[in-house]
Amino acid sequence: MSPRADGTTPGPATPTLASVAQAAGVSRATASRAFGNPRVLRPETVARVHAAARDLGYVPNPAAKALSTGRHGLLAVIVPDIANPFFPPLIGSVEGRADTAGLAVLLGNSAEDPAREHLLMNKLGLQVDGFVLAASRLSDEQIRTHAARRPVILVNRDLPGLPRVLIDTAAGVTEAVEHLAALGHSHLAYLSGPARSWANSQRRKAFRRTAERLGVEPSLLPARISSYAAGQQAVPGLLASGVTAVVAFDDLLAHGVLAGLAEHQVAVPDEFSVVGCDDVMASQTYPPLTTVSARASEAGATAVDLLTQRLEQGARAASDVRVLLDTSLVVRATTAPRP
Repeated sequence: MSPRADGTTPGPATPTLASVAQAAGVSRATASRAFGNPRVLRPETVARVHAAARDLGYVPNPAAKALSTGRHGLLAVIVPDIANPFFPPLIGSVEGRADTAGLAVLLGNSAEDPAREHLLMNKLGLQVDGFVLAASRLSDEQIRTHAARRPVILVNRDLPGLPRVLIDTAAGVTEAVEHLAALGHSHLAYLSGPARSWANSQRRKAFRRTAERLGVEPSLLPARISSYAAGQQAVPGLLASGVTAVVAFDDLLAHGVLAGLAEHQVAVPDEFSVVGCDDVMASQTYPPLTTVSARASEAGATAVDLLTQRLEQGARAASDVRVLLDTSLVVRATTAPRP
């Protein structure tokens, strides 16, 4: 490059959409669609344009895109507890599917606080095209208010009139109670999760319903939050209740229960049986945890598919969509016949 009048040498020109189109061998309009509406193009064309953009260092201008299309190219996923091992696979699949659709993802963690979740939605609503709300702790009225402003897809929250993806762990919990009853356990406990959790409500109902059908004595014990420490702290109450097996709200609680039982020198599964939910910690517990399978990754991907459909179809998109993902019991090494 020739020097400027002041003797300095100019740097390389900032890449533009036109230069990306030229490098990819497509028209400027096609390059624009590859970022703004990739579904109308062949996947190989989108991949070629994105590869050219990476090579050139081109980054789409979100402000310009929002002005020209009314779309920001962003979606937000909000979860109640980013530390819970159930959510990272869901977040990862949301990001992967969103990337395929030409969208970027903003992540919000409400820390089990409905007020914080409401605040996050108000703030992020100015920047994103829509939301994926996983296990929302908001009231029905609050969710509907937000959904009137921006498209909202719910995961594990059954609210008629809104698109939602539900992991039906009730079926797996039913299998868990049947499994424990078949092993001779006649007094079982359900260790509850967060009170505002739709999944907790479904699992608790399935536990009680199945126990009563089989003539098994059910005990419902509160943990209130889902954490390793809460599982540990629940063990004295479990042992005092006289139960010989527990179904925990999720694997995180179950992991804490295993640790608490070890501290009290109670052998699992010879003296006490433990079942978790979500199947996200089997390789991290000893013995390997019997648990109810979950389909968190599939739920996240499905939620993004529903959101992109709504963004593309607008008012024509069906609103009352209910996708149900079934589950089953995965038997490992933490359940055995009643001692």
